[in-house]
Amino acid sequence: MSTCATSSIDLAEPLAGTAATARTWLLIEQPGPWGAKALTSSHLDPAVGRALETAAAGTGVRVALVRRPGRHADSPAPARRQVYVAHTVPGDTWLRGATVETPEELLRLDFAALGAGEHGGFGAPYEGAPLALVCTNGKRDRCCALLGRPLASELAHSVDGVWEITHLGGHRFSPTLLVLPYGYAYGRATAAKVKEILEAVRAGRIMTEGCRGNSAWDRPGQAAELAVRQAADEHGAGTLTVVRTESVTRSQVPDVPHWDVTVAHTDGRRWRVTVAQGTSLPPRPESCGAALGSPARMEVMAVREVPAALG
Repeated sequence: MSTCATSSIDLAEPLAGTAATARTWLLIEQPGPWGAKALTSSHLDPAVGRALETAAAGTGVRVALVRRPGRHADSPAPARRQVYVAHTVPGDTWLRGATVETPEELLRLDFAALGAGEHGGFGAPYEGAPLALVCTNGKRDRCCALLGRPLASELAHSVDGVWEITHLGGHRFSPTLLVLPYGYAYGRATAAKVKEILEAVRAGRIMTEGCRGNSAWDRPGQAAELAVRQAADEHGAGTLTVVRTESVTRSQVPDVPHWDVTVAHTDGRRWRVTVAQGTSLPPRPESCGAALGSPARMEVMAVREVPAALG
C-alpha cells in the first residue's frame, strides 16, 4: 500500500526549505501514548497543554513532547520530567536542560525572552551528546509510526541523546529528525545517515545531504542557507546567518512568490539568493489519508556572492 512517504520519494520531492520554523524549542518529557494534538491529547494535563500553546504563540518558541524510544505503556506520569530548551539562531545557539516536578512550573517561563534567545538562567547548560529527535507520532500520520519508531529504537541501542518527539512537520518526509543544539532538520533519515549527521555535529559541522533546513529561519531562508552551503562548500556550524528576506515581484511571473534572501558568513562574505515558491506536481498526498494536494516547494533560482557593502 502506498503511503505519503513513498509517494514523496517516487516523485523526488525536494527536502530543502521544509523544516518546521522555531527559533527556540521547548521539549517536555511525557511518556505514554500521544494523540494527534499531543499537547492536549496525552497524559499531560490538557489545560496545561493549552496554556503552554497560548504562552508560546507568536514568540518564536515551539513546544513539543518527547519520550524515550521503546514501548509506551499507559502508565502514570513520572515523578520528575526532563525538559530541554534550545535556541537555534547561529551566533547565539544554546541548549539547556532541567528536571521539573510538574509541567505547570514551565508556565512561569518568559516565552518572549526565550524566543529572543534569553534563557533567564533556566536549567543548566547541556553538555551531553547532541539530541537526536525522531518524530514517531502515528496519531498524526502513520508514516511517523511505521518509519520513525523503528529508526528511534535502532538508534537508541547505539547512540546517546535519542528521543521520540511529537511533531516535526512534513509527514511525507518520514522518518524526520531534528538535531539540537543547532536546529537542523532532516528527512528520509536512516540509522547510518543519522550517525553521520551526529558525528558531524559533534565536530561542529552540518551535513547538507537530506537536510530540510535550520528551524531558526523561515522557509525561503532555509532553502537559501542550504544553497549557499552547497555553493560555497561550507559545512561549519554557526558560520551562516540569514540577515534579510525580502519579498519581491518578478515581472515575468508576477503571481509566483519570490524572495531575495541575504546570507552572511562570519568571515564577512555575503550572498544574495533568489528563491521562488514553486508547486509540487503531479498532486500527491501531504499526509496519509489526506486528499491529493500540490504542496508549495522552495526553488532556488540564483546564488550570487555580493560585496559586503551591498549585502
